[in-house]
Amino acid sequence: MSNKIDLNGKFAVVTGGAQGIGRAIVERFLDSGATVAIWDRDLDFAKKTVAELAKRGRVEAVAVDVSDYASVEKARDQTATLFGRIDILVNNAGVAGMNTTTWEYPVEEWRKVMSINLDGPFHCCKAIAPVMIAQNYGRIVNIASVAGKEGNPNAPAYSASKAGVISLTKSLAKETANKDISVNCITPAAARTAIFDQMTQTHIDFMLSKIPRGRFVLVDEIAALAAFCASADCSFTTGAAFDISGGRATY
Repeated sequence: MSNKIDLNGKFAVVTGGAQGIGRAIVERFLDSGATVAIWDRDLDFAKKTVAELAKRGRVEAVAVDVSDYASVEKARDQTATLFGRIDILVNNAGVAGMNTTTWEYPVEEWRKVMSINLDGPFHCCKAIAPVMIAQNYGRIVNIASVAGKEGNPNAPAYSASKAGVISLTKSLAKETANKDISVNCITPAAARTAIFDQMTQTHIDFMLSKIPRGRFVLVDEIAALAAFCASADCSFTTGAAFDISGGRATY
């Protein structure tokens, strides 16, 4: 039985919420009383997830390509029309990119990873922060990675993009600190999700070897931390990177 986090009456956006970590966050938010919009590039997949979760609360599917700012603006306006307000934003959508050395990394692959993992959170924050400022309330939770702190070999684009997410979090947090807006990020170790399909087994084994707990983080564990960061209780902490790396992180 999960601890109760009170999100009653709150309206949330979760990018990449149709599967994996994003879906776990959506489920935890619904169970905590929130109304949730799943923003996903694959609208059919998002609708399937919505149908599976409909009994747990109000959840809507909204099509978006987070790498395209115009698409994000359209999704924001559609969500605002559906809900009337947006209280919570979780920037979760991301890709792993290929595993190879920095000097062998294709430029186009680098740009693709950055466009989703870093441009995506920027676009969503840029579009939704003014909504939260106007209502003097908001919680933004960015899903970064321990790789953004330490850098994983043979994952330069992913590591750099997640380091950027950490810094974006800190910048926006300082800019909104005079409002009832908290902007924090979570830096998990790897979770066994569909993103593993984009990685080599050698890279997966490397990540596991770095975790003192001796296992990968569970998506429900990440969702629990995200729920706190998205709650009214997270009222003073802002600009923080919450570690959930099983003891791997050194800072």
